[in-house]
Amino acid sequence: MGSLDGYLQALSLVAIVILAPMTIHLIVHKEENTVFVFVDSDDDGDEKEIQPTENETNARDLPDLNRSEVARIATFNIKTFGKTKMSNLEVIDILVDTVLQYDMVSVQEIRDIDQNVPYQFLDAINNQSNNTWDMKLSERSGQQEDDTSYQEQYAFYYNTTVFSPINDSLYNDSEFDLFQKEPYIGSFEMLNASGNYSGFNFTLITIHTKPAIAMEEINALHTVVQDYQQQNPDEPDIVILGDYNAGCSYASPEELWQSPMRNSSYTWLVPDSADTTVSSTYCAYDRIVTTGDLSGRLVGTWGIDSSSFSSSNVSDHYPVWFDLYR
Repeated sequence: MGSLDGYLQALSLVAIVILAPMTIHLIVHKEENTVFVFVDSDDDGDEKEIQPTENETNARDLPDLNRSEVARIATFNIKTFGKTKMSNLEVIDILVDTVLQYDMVSVQEIRDIDQNVPYQFLDAINNQSNNTWDMKLSERSGQQEDDTSYQEQYAFYYNTTVFSPINDSLYNDSEFDLFQKEPYIGSFEMLNASGNYSGFNFTLITIHTKPAIAMEEINALHTVVQDYQQQNPDEPDIVILGDYNAGCSYASPEELWQSPMRNSSYTWLVPDSADTTVSSTYCAYDRIVTTGDLSGRLVGTWGIDSSSFSSSNVSDHYPVWFDLYR
């Protein structure tokens, strides 16, 4: 037990030196030594005290980072994002304002069979932004016979002064594969504050699991990561984010702890105790998981944006975000 206490103390010191502003909590799972890094702050950015649990240790009073020093990436399930929602100008104004708080947003649940909505939304973003935004858009997932009951697209919307795309692909859309809505994979270069290449490339894997088999698909994400690493051995920095449906009746903490996605290769930024839903339910559906500290670029700050809207007409999920050093 003494060695675990020493390990926790060492982790706290590391967090103070290299990780996040605001309040950082580090949780080490006793059996697997998986480290969680997560941050709590109130709406105006002031530090909010959270009493530690048995397995938590706090690193507090950390310096604030200027927003220009970080790239902020969000995952956002925009509930049934199709023609009806796109025609609601009030909702679109809220969605655009929400997206413009970030530098990149991974969007799930785009449901327009004509595939016009994602481009119309990009135009709406650019009409309000001082910078140029672009997107990488997946094919419609779930096109195989066993998945045709539900199809949607994923998109990465990104500020072109912060990110530059490298490539993208939809993972293995074949009959009887591992997913109903296959993950979408996109690789990007991060630009520094001067707009030049920062020397950091990374890959995003975004997912919207099928609720009824959420744990099976969460477990299968480990296979996606392994496949990608085998095909791209020079790309160690991966972020797996999206609507995991990783909570409430779809995935219990006990089941999640048994998942290969909870091995020591991964850092979970959003804990099982979080609530990413707009409704009265209290579920940590939306998650952000990284392979380690992303070559030292992972700040450690993350948040659930519950202040931008409160109506389920906008979405039934809040955006969840994290920061990278630029």
